[in-house]
Amino acid sequence: MRSIVDTVQPLGHRRSKYSGEKSPTSLIFLLLIWACLAFSFLFLVVLIVTTIIDGSNKFTSTLFTEYPASSPERAGARPAILGSVWVIATTAVLTIPLGVAAAVHLEEFADKKLWINRVIELNVQNLAAVPAIVYGLLALAFLTLLGVQNKNIVIGGALALSLLILPVIIISTREAIRSVPLEIRQGSMALGASKWQTVWRQVLPASVPGIATGSILALSRALGEAAPLLVLGALVFVSFDPNGILSGFTTMPIQIFNWTGRPQAGFQELAAAASILLLGLLVLMNGLAIYIRNRFQTRW
Repeated sequence: MRSIVDTVQPLGHRRSKYSGEKSPTSLIFLLLIWACLAFSFLFLVVLIVTTIIDGSNKFTSTLFTEYPASSPERAGARPAILGSVWVIATTAVLTIPLGVAAAVHLEEFADKKLWINRVIELNVQNLAAVPAIVYGLLALAFLTLLGVQNKNIVIGGALALSLLILPVIIISTREAIRSVPLEIRQGSMALGASKWQTVWRQVLPASVPGIATGSILALSRALGEAAPLLVLGALVFVSFDPNGILSGFTTMPIQIFNWTGRPQAGFQELAAAASILLLGLLVLMNGLAIYIRNRFQTRW
């Protein structure tokens, strides 16, 4: 009996020596992952530095105050900046209340045993991975169905971007609601509160940091999208300020797309300067999301 144990133990020892994270295959795979990450990070740094160098000369007050022009010396991105503000603000108004309400219903009130609710949950998860241009086509079809002739309006662009980020907001809101301990709900209902009162006064306030973080990250994604808006016939040359949800518009990604297609070096520099501004806004929005999460998130 002892000889069998003595024979088995060395075999197990030798087998564990080359298993798991210390096996040659795992080490090679880990090195390949780190090499890919290092290459991607290096490529990103080179791209950002090159963009900053190319656009630093055009990153002046003219970029914020002037309208697009045929000459790069007189051109600016004021309509694109204001158009982005209008579209993103309208998108937030349309999407955040609807996304939060849908997430609350699916997580707190929907019967998960019903097949229809399971189908809805599956579709929401799948829609989060659909290419952005598909939502532009859906918005185009919807506006055509309503008989809207001019589809390049703020509300049309906001509709396309709302379809794009709605699944993301629903998923992030559900995760934030799910993170609230069950004991909070049970304690509230034990004190006589109804299901809706518990959700409204206990669950949602505790979920606000996660909801805000997910919503800001979703809006930052919408800010950088151009494909859905181009499908709607978004203007690439706008010489007026948008003044309402029925006004024509352009956005910063579309303006950058227009300038990069020009052969003059000045427009290439303007595109780089607008890219710096757009990148700065995205960094600020992501930084705000991280701050809200770290500052207000409750550790249960």
